[in-house]
Amino acid sequence: MLIAIVTFKTTPADRPTAIAALLAEAATVRALPGCMRFHPLADPADASQTALLHEWADAAAFGAYVGSAGFTATGAILRPLMTEPPVSRRFTATLLESVA
Repeated sequence: MLIAIVTFKTTPADRPTAIAALLAEAATVRALPGCMRFHPLADPADASQTALLHEWADAAAFGAYVGSAGFTATGAILRPLMTEPPVSRRFTATLLESVA
C-alpha cells in the first residue's frame, strides 16, 4: 500500500476554495483503480493549513492518478492559491489490522 500525505498553505480566505476544489474531484479520484482513501483535511488549529490523505493499493495506481487530467486540472486551481510550495510525503505501508 502507498500512503501519501500532502500538506500546503493558502491564505485563510483561500482555504475554502482549495477544499472545494479537492472535494469537487474527490468522487472521481475515489473511483480510480487502486484508490482506497482520498480525504481533504482542514487543520482546525491553523486556518492556512490544508492536508490531503491518500491511500492507494500500490505505487502504480498512485502514479496513474498523478498522471491524470484530473490531477493536472485540480493542480491548476490549487497552485496559484498556495503561499508556499506543497510538501508531499509518500510511504509504503502494510496494513496490520482494520479496527471498527
